Amino acid sequence: MTRKDAKKTTNHHKSNKRWIVVVAAILLLGLTITARVYWLASEEATAEQTPAPKSANAITQNPSAKPAAITKPTTQSVASRTVGQSSKLKIVAEVNNQQIKRNQLAQACLDRYGKEVLESFLNKKLIQQACQQHNIEISEQDVMAEIARMAKKFGLSTERWLLMLKQEREIDPIQYRNEIIWPTLALRQLASEKIQVTQEQLDEAFESEFGPKVKVRIIAHSNLQRATALREQAIADPSTFGTLAKDHSEDQASASARGLIPPIRKHVGDPSLEVEVYSLAEGDISKIIEIGNQYVFVKCEKRISSTYVAPQFRKDAESRLRDQIRERHLQSYSASIFKELRDAATIITLYEKPSMKDSHPGIIALLNGQQITVRDLAEECIKRYGTDVLEGEINRKLLEQHLASANKTVEQQDLHDEIARAAVSRGYETVDGKADVNAWLNDVTKQDGVTVSIYVKDAVWPSVALKKLVHDSISITDADRQKAFEANYGERVEILAIVLNNQRRANMVWALANNNSTNYFFGELATQYSIEPVSRANQGKVPPIRMHGGQPVLEEEAFSLATGELSGIVAVGGKYIIMRCLGRTVPVVDELEDVRNELDSYLLERKLHAAMTTKFDAIRDSANIINYMRPIQPASVSVPIPSNSGNNSALFPK
Repeated sequence: MTRKDAKKTTNHHKSNKRWIVVVAAILLLGLTITARVYWLASEEATAEQTPAPKSANAITQNPSAKPAAITKPTTQSVASRTVGQSSKLKIVAEVNNQQIKRNQLAQACLDRYGKEVLESFLNKKLIQQACQQHNIEISEQDVMAEIARMAKKFGLSTERWLLMLKQEREIDPIQYRNEIIWPTLALRQLASEKIQVTQEQLDEAFESEFGPKVKVRIIAHSNLQRATALREQAIADPSTFGTLAKDHSEDQASASARGLIPPIRKHVGDPSLEVEVYSLAEGDISKIIEIGNQYVFVKCEKRISSTYVAPQFRKDAESRLRDQIRERHLQSYSASIFKELRDAATIITLYEKPSMKDSHPGIIALLNGQQITVRDLAEECIKRYGTDVLEGEINRKLLEQHLASANKTVEQQDLHDEIARAAVSRGYETVDGKADVNAWLNDVTKQDGVTVSIYVKDAVWPSVALKKLVHDSISITDADRQKAFEANYGERVEILAIVLNNQRRANMVWALANNNSTNYFFGELATQYSIEPVSRANQGKVPPIRMHGGQPVLEEEAFSLATGELSGIVAVGGKYIIMRCLGRTVPVVDELEDVRNELDSYLLERKLHAAMTTKFDAIRDSANIINYMRPIQPASVSVPIPSNSGNNSALFPK
């Protein structure tokens, strides 16, 4: 398979990872501890400890497996559901009466995600240890209350909030609860002593919101001499301050408003600027103040008096401000608390110290002396990725069964040949024209973050297996060769095109083009009316139309046109296309026999891809699959097949 296929095997967990980091940053007030912390749950593991054999045929993932139907989550279901329900299953799936055991799934998950999950698992355990030392307990009610608070913050019910996370961010409610909300609440509790709000902080926040303000215009410049000259001009004629700001200030946001900025409040911005601003009378111009790498000065437009807060409302205002102060400091304090925990922790991972494995059987890490077992890590991997990995295991089992029925096997040489094919298709060749397999494997595994073993299991082996199953059914006829020859080497029709999405407008544009039959006028119409970017930007010019390119209606109309002739309105895929013929191209090759070998290779690749997709869909549709971890099965799952034939669904394929 190609690099694209290999990437798809890891894109699912990578995209989840990215969204978790982004959502956590936005929803939890910027709580950023480490990009690789997922805060995995810590339910007791019950996986069988016997590892599955690491054979070349042990694991396969189907990266394009369709998800099960999404059930609308409820507060009750989120509160009561536990991932541990499936952790008691010793048999996780049956495929045509053949079992997939939990220890097989555990090994598959460990092979792919063990190192990644271990890091986040240790972080979660580290926070748990700290909570135990400080007698801190985060209850289920605390977690659900925080979820409800977050939902309310965005104007949603809890159910709608969780459903939105599931559908738009691919964050499962259990994952959201255990990996995001619980650690946040735990760190809040651990940092509670540091987040105590003092009376001084409260008084400053109150004065900032309800105290006096100063409305000013500002001019900022990076050159002190220039700033000095501008200030002298402003002092000479204060009425020109706004114009000077518009024309010369380097702060574009305020320059567009003639220097006007939001009123300056106390205890918010640069202290030296605040002191200077509050010393000004209305109409005064300040001295020059250096802030960062700029020199600024302001003109006082108006002094705004304090806002009166009645005594009966002051308590509510102070309570709200106290919460704001706590939330504002949460990010830095939580991050510092976690950093302190990490710095003080003693962490030994046996991934990095294989020499210790013999003396610590079944142990994968030591955290402050606490043993983290392989079983613990395997269960954590299953909770995070088990459902998706199991789909891959099921798909591999299906392929193995059909290979056995067909009395076919995948040999090591077959795998090597497929890797070489993928390398050549992506331009990885040595100076003598042979496949540069080492360079290809190095790049594809490095870029996609997988090992060679996983790349072979998840991308190469399935492709080889499917090719074995369909290869005998592939045949190439003379008619196939002729069509391929015409498509790739035959003459093409050069056209100008206008694409519209409304038939009434198409009729109007066609009438205009018909009344002024020139290429220039047609191009102007394309620039004005075409909704297709290429034709709109290039005055109607699009790639030439070829035969058998995937748009038979469009092709038939194009090849019926003479030079300078206007087509009818061609309806294709909900779009309406008008063409003007510019002529025909000269065929690249005159004789089919001159390119027969290239055509056969091209046709074989295309037919294999189509047959492989059809075959796998048929295998899935006819299979008797019981997935105990995902009772609701998708109706059909397709295997992505690499294609070198281009996108024939485009209106104007190259």
